[in-house]
Amino acid sequence: MKKSFAALAFGTLCLGMAEFAMMGILPEVARDLHISIDVAGHLISAYALGVCAGAPMLTLARKFKLKNILLVLVALILLGNLSAAVAPSYFFLLLARFISGIPHGAYFGVGSIVADRLAEPGKGSRAIALMVSGMTLANLFGVPLCTAFSVVLSWRLTFVLIGCWSLITLLFIARWVPHVPGLPDSGFRSQFRFLKSPAPWLLIGATLLGNGGVFAWYSYINPLLRDVSGFAPQVITFLMVLAGLGMVIGNLTGGVLSDRYHPAKVASLTQAAIAAILLLIFFLSPISWLSVLLMMLCTTGLFALSSPQQILVIRYSKGGEMLGAASLQIAFNLGNAIGAYCGGLSLHAGLGYRYPALVGVPFALAGCLMLLIIYKKYNSISQPR
Repeated sequence: MKKSFAALAFGTLCLGMAEFAMMGILPEVARDLHISIDVAGHLISAYALGVCAGAPMLTLARKFKLKNILLVLVALILLGNLSAAVAPSYFFLLLARFISGIPHGAYFGVGSIVADRLAEPGKGSRAIALMVSGMTLANLFGVPLCTAFSVVLSWRLTFVLIGCWSLITLLFIARWVPHVPGLPDSGFRSQFRFLKSPAPWLLIGATLLGNGGVFAWYSYINPLLRDVSGFAPQVITFLMVLAGLGMVIGNLTGGVLSDRYHPAKVASLTQAAIAAILLLIFFLSPISWLSVLLMMLCTTGLFALSSPQQILVIRYSKGGEMLGAASLQIAFNLGNAIGAYCGGLSLHAGLGYRYPALVGVPFALAGCLMLLIIYKKYNSISQPR
């Protein structure tokens, strides 16, 4: 791996821990700040709101060098997480979480463009997959480590760890990522011109709905494995590591396949497979070993979509590449929230923990349909470099 790609991956590792670690440390945060679990859950929402607020700010940074934008974004990651580590109150922590989320979508937007430009011809998807690998490694190793720190020592050490890694990332990007040509500045309004085409809207919609389908199920994976598949609570952490391993495999596989075939074809077939896997989870999750296998296949599919979708949106958003790539992260986070909410409706209705997976099936099928339309109607745009 080139050092430049490793430096970019360190940044997504920071973002992955910052986004997902809160879910594992929520009980300790709530207890320490004397708030309820549902109120502490707003700290997850605050991060997502930061993601949505930060991505459009890229339109103001169009005149700056891409490497300099990356450095500013990593500095914001550092500021937000160190502020969270010393937060004296719930509201201060809420603000820190919002700040931590601001650079998320923007980093993916700028980082995808930098990775694509540093890649060898025809290997842009693979380069983006290497950048995204930090996010998958965060789920494999970083989040369990942060959860262990929270239980054994203090939840504040989670944010200290992320802050320290952000500082290392800042140094590595400064040393290892070369300056690449900036994007042509054709004015503020021209950055939104790509939104006049149906293709980016279809891709944003496919990302939102596809992620919504997976997270309708994945948001409730813990009780599903415990109460339906029959696993003891002590092994759930290990099973989550297996889910993270699926993400790592899927991300790298998606990058390789998208360079070999059309990214839209890879994405549509992967999304179709996810819909089928969710349906199988509904029927077969009482069989313990099949439940774990299907879980790994589903998380593999989730991150196999990442690099083809990122490379496609760069192709579709000429003149507004940073905003286009960042918009997928908004769609990703909104999909997480909507999917979790809709999956929860089935539980609120008194149905079992298998039903959120069933709720996710139509979401995944709708995402697949949108990706198929992209592949059939906009195939020439998605040709690799």
